[in-house]
Amino acid sequence: MKIVVVGRGNVGGGLARLWTRAGHEATALGRDGGDGSGADVLVVAVPGSSIADALSKVTGVEGIVTIDATNSPSGPHAGFDSLALEVKSIVGGPTAKCFNTNFAVIYDQIAHQRVAPTSVFAADPDARAPAEQLIRDAGFDPLYVGGLDNAPTLEAHIAFTMMLGRGELGPYFYRFAKPGDL
Repeated sequence: MKIVVVGRGNVGGGLARLWTRAGHEATALGRDGGDGSGADVLVVAVPGSSIADALSKVTGVEGIVTIDATNSPSGPHAGFDSLALEVKSIVGGPTAKCFNTNFAVIYDQIAHQRVAPTSVFAADPDARAPAEQLIRDAGFDPLYVGGLDNAPTLEAHIAFTMMLGRGELGPYFYRFAKPGDL
């Protein structure tokens, strides 16, 4: 896949590296933006407060499949039920919410785990398959929780995620499994 990632920080840069190792063509754009023409997937990995500004600097991505990996401790902006819906309103393509509940600072340790960690995601129907593939190609086991109407719950989960990460556990992987699968 040809992937354009908006954001070069821990999340965006880390995902771009993981996907490049998996054989994808991943380009990470920084603060100046750039042209995303020809991309199969757009990934938004900027602070939630920067969504509109960051996407205003990226051209050629209207209507493509988009993965929203943003978070905002203060929640979505006025007029939107979720950050994912704000992203979707700007790009206009099928959208998935994922990678926002995984710690980017330990991406380099994914491959060393006994079992693949889970990455929970919500997605529009046309974004589900590309999101699942990119989650797997990053080394995670995808757990689909339904349509994009579930994005607000994933975004609200960040407070719990960060509470645990700041405690004795530190940055962590998580695994959800059916009984008997562990």
